[in-house]
Amino acid sequence: MLVYRIPPTPAAARVAVWRQLKKVGAIYLQQSVCVFPDIPEVRTELETVLTRIAQSQGEYHLLPVPRLDPEEERKLVAQFVDQTARHYQEIVENCEVNFQKEIEFETFRKNFTYEEAEEIRAEYDKVVEWFERVRRRDWFSVPQRREAERWLHRCRQMLEGFEARVYAEQARGNGGTAARPPTIAATIRAARAHGRRAGSRKKVAARS
Repeated sequence: MLVYRIPPTPAAARVAVWRQLKKVGAIYLQQSVCVFPDIPEVRTELETVLTRIAQSQGEYHLLPVPRLDPEEERKLVAQFVDQTARHYQEIVENCEVNFQKEIEFETFRKNFTYEEAEEIRAEYDKVVEWFERVRRRDWFSVPQRREAERWLHRCRQMLEGFEARVYAEQARGNGGTAARPPTIAATIRAARAHGRRAGSRKKVAARS
């Protein structure tokens, strides 16, 4: 159990500690009182939070919890399970509402570009990283993990299918040779050339 106190101002310090504790997987019993499973991984992660509390001119007590009454233990475990289940559900909703719809929309408008594929790949990597954070604090093997894993697998299949379509479209546009992503120098040269062409068109229009 962690019991801590931080001065009310600046508020940013209190919010930062709260965010760090929630990231570790804290269950709050009341304001500034939270509990965790007593395992080495959690203790390691808490070291950073405790340092932040001390740097914010705060105080804390990290106390071992003795053996609980079975009913109290059941209530705490239920809170941990509920919290983790909600995180997994948010991942599923993100995959279904955001990731899948994004690929469907870009496919509908035939936006098969390297840049779009890279953007979607970056979004997928963020979801995977999010899932791994939740999985690391899934101390009670929440059933919703399986649904989140299925959606991640589905998202990966959609991503690979979109990337394959981009590759095929780029290859077709280059006479059968897959296009390489443009370098920064090539992008600058293209932009300058476009600017010169635009300037020439303006001069011709002015003479006319």
